[in-house]
Amino acid sequence: MAEENLRIRVYPDRPQAATAAAQHAARIIRAALTAKGEARIIAATGASQIEFVDALVKAPDLDWSKVEMYHLDEYIGIPIDHPASFRRYLLDRLIIPAGIQRYHLLDGEADPQKTCDEVGASLTAAPIDVAFAGIGENGHIAFNDPPADFEATDPYLVVDLDDACRRQQLGEGWFPTFDDVPRQAITLSAHQLLQVKEVITLVPDERKAAATKRCLEGPISPDAPASILRRHAGNHLYLDEGGASQLSPEFKAQHVVAT
Repeated sequence: MAEENLRIRVYPDRPQAATAAAQHAARIIRAALTAKGEARIIAATGASQIEFVDALVKAPDLDWSKVEMYHLDEYIGIPIDHPASFRRYLLDRLIIPAGIQRYHLLDGEADPQKTCDEVGASLTAAPIDVAFAGIGENGHIAFNDPPADFEATDPYLVVDLDDACRRQQLGEGWFPTFDDVPRQAITLSAHQLLQVKEVITLVPDERKAAATKRCLEGPISPDAPASILRRHAGNHLYLDEGGASQLSPEFKAQHVVAT
Protein backbone atom coordinates (compact mmCIF):
# COMPACT_ATOMS: atom_id res chain seq x y z
CA MET A 1 0.00 0.00 0.00
CA ALA A 2 1.06 3.58 -0.58
CA GLU A 3 1.38 4.39 3.13
CA GLU A 4 4.05 1.72 3.53
CA ASN A 5 6.38 4.10 1.71
CA LEU A 6 6.22 6.69 4.48
CA ARG A 7 9.33 6.90 6.64
CA ILE A 8 9.11 10.05 8.74
CA ARG A 9 11.64 11.40 11.18
CA VAL A 10 10.71 14.30 13.45
CA TYR A 11 13.29 16.50 15.20
CA PRO A 12 12.86 19.16 17.88
CA ASP A 13 13.78 22.08 15.64
CA ARG A 14 14.62 23.11 12.12
CA PRO A 15 18.45 23.01 12.37
CA GLN A 16 18.42 19.48 13.79
CA ALA A 17 16.08 18.24 11.07
CA ALA A 18 18.23 19.85 8.38
CA THR A 19 21.45 18.40 9.78
CA ALA A 20 20.01 14.89 10.01
CA ALA A 21 18.65 15.11 6.45
CA ALA A 22 22.04 16.32 5.19
CA GLN A 23 23.84 13.46 6.93
CA HIS A 24 21.47 10.98 5.27
CA ALA A 25 21.96 12.63 1.88
CA ALA A 26 25.73 12.49 2.30
CA ARG A 27 25.55 8.76 3.07
CA ILE A 28 23.60 8.14 -0.13
CA ILE A 29 26.11 10.13 -2.19
CA ARG A 30 29.08 8.37 -0.60
CA ALA A 31 27.51 4.98 -1.31
CA ALA A 32 27.01 5.88 -4.97
CA LEU A 33 30.59 7.11 -5.27
CA THR A 34 31.87 3.88 -3.73
CA ALA A 35 29.67 1.68 -5.90
CA LYS A 36 30.19 3.32 -9.29
CA GLY A 37 32.70 6.14 -8.96
CA GLU A 38 30.16 8.91 -9.47
CA ALA A 39 26.87 10.21 -8.12
CA ARG A 40 23.98 12.02 -9.78
CA ILE A 41 21.75 14.27 -7.68
CA ILE A 42 18.84 16.69 -8.02
CA ALA A 43 19.10 19.65 -5.66
CA ALA A 44 16.29 21.72 -4.17
CA THR A 45 16.31 25.40 -3.29
CA GLY A 46 14.20 27.82 -1.28
CA ALA A 47 14.14 29.05 2.29
CA SER A 48 13.42 25.62 3.80
CA GLN A 49 16.58 24.15 2.25
CA ILE A 50 19.18 26.70 3.39
CA GLU A 51 20.39 24.90 6.53
CA PHE A 52 20.27 21.56 4.73
CA VAL A 53 22.43 22.74 1.83
CA ASP A 54 24.90 24.41 4.18
CA ALA A 55 25.23 21.21 6.22
CA LEU A 56 25.58 19.05 3.10
CA VAL A 57 28.43 21.17 1.76
CA LYS A 58 30.26 20.68 5.06
CA ALA A 59 29.76 16.89 5.12
CA PRO A 60 33.13 15.09 5.30
CA ASP A 61 34.56 12.61 2.83
CA LEU A 62 32.56 13.66 -0.23
CA ASP A 63 34.38 14.00 -3.55
CA TRP A 64 32.15 16.61 -5.14
CA SER A 65 34.23 16.58 -8.32
CA LYS A 66 32.57 13.24 -9.10
CA VAL A 67 29.03 14.46 -8.43
CA GLU A 68 26.76 15.55 -11.29
CA MET A 69 24.00 17.95 -10.25
CA TYR A 70 20.57 18.87 -11.64
CA HIS A 71 17.91 20.93 -9.96
CA LEU A 72 14.21 20.76 -9.35
CA ASP A 73 12.82 23.98 -10.74
CA GLU A 74 13.35 27.57 -11.82
CA TYR A 75 11.26 30.64 -12.49
CA ILE A 76 10.68 31.71 -16.05
CA GLY A 77 11.78 35.20 -16.93
CA ILE A 78 14.06 36.29 -14.11
CA PRO A 79 17.81 36.80 -14.63
CA ILE A 80 20.46 34.76 -12.89
CA ASP A 81 21.52 37.75 -10.78
CA HIS A 82 18.00 38.18 -9.34
CA PRO A 83 17.86 37.43 -5.57
CA ALA A 84 15.17 34.80 -6.19
CA SER A 85 17.01 32.99 -9.00
CA PHE A 86 17.43 29.33 -8.13
CA ARG A 87 20.45 29.19 -10.41
CA ARG A 88 22.06 31.88 -8.31
CA TYR A 89 21.01 30.11 -5.09
CA LEU A 90 22.67 26.86 -6.20
CA LEU A 91 25.82 28.54 -7.48
CA ASP A 92 26.27 30.55 -4.28
CA ARG A 93 25.27 27.89 -1.74
CA LEU A 94 26.16 24.54 -3.30
CA ILE A 95 28.03 24.47 -6.61
CA ILE A 96 30.85 26.93 -5.83
CA PRO A 97 31.33 26.09 -2.10
CA ALA A 98 31.34 22.32 -2.77
CA GLY A 99 33.36 22.53 -5.97
CA ILE A 100 30.83 20.74 -8.17
CA GLN A 101 32.17 20.68 -11.71
CA ARG A 102 29.33 18.99 -13.58
CA TYR A 103 26.01 20.74 -13.21
CA HIS A 104 22.97 21.47 -15.34
CA LEU A 105 21.08 24.65 -14.53
CA LEU A 106 17.58 25.40 -15.79
CA ASP A 107 17.76 28.61 -17.79
CA GLY A 108 14.43 30.36 -17.29
CA GLU A 109 15.49 33.27 -19.48
CA ALA A 110 15.91 31.19 -22.62
CA ASP A 111 13.29 29.19 -24.53
CA PRO A 112 11.56 27.31 -21.66
CA GLN A 113 10.56 24.26 -23.70
CA LYS A 114 14.02 23.96 -25.23
CA THR A 115 15.49 24.09 -21.72
CA CYS A 116 13.09 21.36 -20.60
CA ASP A 117 14.03 19.17 -23.55
CA GLU A 118 17.80 19.63 -23.33
CA VAL A 119 18.19 19.28 -19.56
CA GLY A 120 15.60 16.52 -19.49
CA ALA A 121 17.51 14.49 -22.07
CA SER A 122 20.68 14.74 -19.97
CA LEU A 123 18.82 13.96 -16.75
CA THR A 124 17.30 10.76 -18.08
CA ALA A 125 20.51 9.49 -19.67
CA ALA A 126 21.39 7.61 -16.47
CA PRO A 127 19.75 6.92 -13.10
CA ILE A 128 19.59 9.64 -10.46
CA ASP A 129 20.82 8.50 -7.05
CA VAL A 130 19.03 11.01 -4.86
CA ALA A 131 16.78 14.06 -5.11
CA PHE A 132 16.22 16.67 -2.45
CA ALA A 133 12.77 18.20 -2.08
CA GLY A 134 10.37 20.11 0.16
CA ILE A 135 6.63 20.56 0.50
CA GLY A 136 5.11 23.96 -0.24
CA GLU A 137 2.44 25.73 1.78
CA ASN A 138 -0.04 24.75 -0.94
CA GLY A 139 1.18 21.14 -0.95
CA HIS A 140 3.33 21.49 -4.04
CA ILE A 141 6.38 19.34 -4.73
CA ALA A 142 8.96 21.22 -6.78
CA PHE A 143 6.73 23.68 -8.68
CA ASN A 144 3.97 21.16 -9.31
CA ASP A 145 1.14 23.26 -7.88
CA PRO A 146 -2.34 21.80 -7.35
CA PRO A 147 -3.87 20.33 -9.38
CA ALA A 148 -0.59 18.74 -10.43
CA ASP A 149 -0.18 16.71 -13.60
CA PHE A 150 0.58 13.19 -12.38
CA GLU A 151 0.29 11.74 -15.88
CA ALA A 152 2.85 13.84 -17.81
CA THR A 153 5.94 11.75 -18.50
CA ASP A 154 8.29 14.52 -19.69
CA PRO A 155 11.19 15.01 -17.23
CA TYR A 156 10.62 18.76 -16.98
CA LEU A 157 7.43 20.75 -17.51
CA VAL A 158 6.51 24.39 -18.05
CA VAL A 159 3.84 25.15 -15.44
CA ASP A 160 1.67 28.02 -14.23
CA LEU A 161 2.17 29.01 -10.60
CA ASP A 162 -0.96 29.42 -8.51
CA ASP A 163 -1.55 32.42 -6.27
CA ALA A 164 -0.87 30.47 -3.06
CA CYS A 165 2.57 29.49 -4.33
CA ARG A 166 3.30 33.03 -5.44
CA ARG A 167 2.21 34.40 -2.05
CA GLN A 168 4.60 31.99 -0.34
CA GLN A 169 7.50 33.30 -2.43
CA LEU A 170 6.53 36.86 -1.54
CA GLY A 171 6.18 35.98 2.15
CA GLU A 172 9.64 34.44 2.23
CA GLY A 173 11.09 37.73 1.05
CA TRP A 174 12.28 36.76 -2.43
CA PHE A 175 10.27 39.49 -4.21
CA PRO A 176 9.30 43.07 -3.29
CA THR A 177 5.64 42.82 -4.40
CA PHE A 178 3.18 40.10 -5.40
CA ASP A 179 3.14 41.36 -8.98
CA ASP A 180 6.90 40.80 -9.18
CA VAL A 181 6.53 37.06 -8.56
CA PRO A 182 6.69 35.18 -11.87
CA ARG A 183 3.56 33.44 -13.09
CA GLN A 184 5.36 30.50 -14.73
CA ALA A 185 8.22 28.16 -13.96
CA ILE A 186 10.08 25.08 -15.16
CA THR A 187 9.69 22.11 -12.84
CA LEU A 188 10.72 18.49 -12.53
CA SER A 189 7.58 16.46 -13.20
CA ALA A 190 5.96 14.30 -10.54
CA HIS A 191 6.49 11.29 -12.78
CA GLN A 192 10.22 11.98 -13.04
CA LEU A 193 10.56 12.37 -9.29
CA LEU A 194 9.31 8.82 -8.92
CA GLN A 195 12.14 7.58 -11.16
CA VAL A 196 14.83 8.76 -8.72
CA LYS A 197 16.35 6.05 -6.52
CA GLU A 198 15.87 7.94 -3.25
CA VAL A 199 14.24 11.21 -2.19
CA ILE A 200 15.14 13.25 0.88
CA THR A 201 12.22 15.56 1.67
CA LEU A 202 12.77 18.26 4.31
CA VAL A 203 9.69 20.02 5.68
CA PRO A 204 10.35 22.51 8.49
CA ASP A 205 8.11 25.18 10.04
CA GLU A 206 4.56 25.32 11.31
CA ARG A 207 3.45 27.20 8.20
CA LYS A 208 3.92 23.92 6.29
CA ALA A 209 1.99 21.82 8.82
CA ALA A 210 -1.47 21.92 7.22
CA ALA A 211 -0.11 21.02 3.78
CA THR A 212 2.03 18.28 5.27
CA LYS A 213 -0.97 16.71 7.00
CA ARG A 214 -3.04 16.90 3.81
CA CYS A 215 -0.31 15.30 1.70
CA LEU A 216 0.57 12.56 4.18
CA GLU A 217 -2.76 11.67 5.73
CA GLY A 218 -5.20 12.50 2.95
CA PRO A 219 -5.68 10.76 -0.38
CA ILE A 220 -2.91 10.60 -2.96
CA SER A 221 -4.21 13.25 -5.30
CA PRO A 222 -3.14 15.96 -7.78
CA ASP A 223 -4.85 18.38 -5.38
CA ALA A 224 -2.16 17.52 -2.82
CA PRO A 225 0.84 17.19 -5.15
CA ALA A 226 3.41 16.10 -2.56
CA SER A 227 1.19 13.11 -1.75
CA ILE A 228 2.85 11.50 -4.80
CA LEU A 229 5.86 10.86 -2.55
CA ARG A 230 3.88 8.06 -0.91
CA ARG A 231 4.20 6.08 -4.14
CA HIS A 232 8.00 6.22 -3.91
CA ALA A 233 9.67 3.28 -2.18
CA GLY A 234 12.81 5.35 -1.52
CA ASN A 235 11.15 8.35 0.11
CA HIS A 236 12.48 9.75 3.40
CA LEU A 237 10.77 12.66 5.17
CA TYR A 238 12.50 14.92 7.70
CA LEU A 239 10.26 17.23 9.73
CA ASP A 240 10.73 19.50 12.70
CA GLU A 241 8.10 19.74 15.43
CA GLY A 242 6.46 22.67 13.67
CA GLY A 243 6.13 20.86 10.36
CA ALA A 244 4.72 17.79 12.12
CA SER A 245 2.43 19.72 14.47
CA GLN A 246 -0.84 18.87 12.72
CA LEU A 247 -0.19 15.18 12.13
CA SER A 248 -2.58 13.01 14.12
CA PRO A 249 -1.23 11.00 17.07
CA GLU A 250 -2.40 7.78 15.40
CA PHE A 251 -0.56 8.64 12.19
CA LYS A 252 2.61 9.53 14.08
CA ALA A 253 2.48 6.29 16.03
CA GLN A 254 2.32 4.32 12.80
CA HIS A 255 4.77 6.18 10.59
CA VAL A 256 7.29 8.21 12.61
CA VAL A 257 10.51 6.26 13.07
CA ALA A 258 12.97 6.68 15.93
CA THR A 259 15.67 9.33 15.54
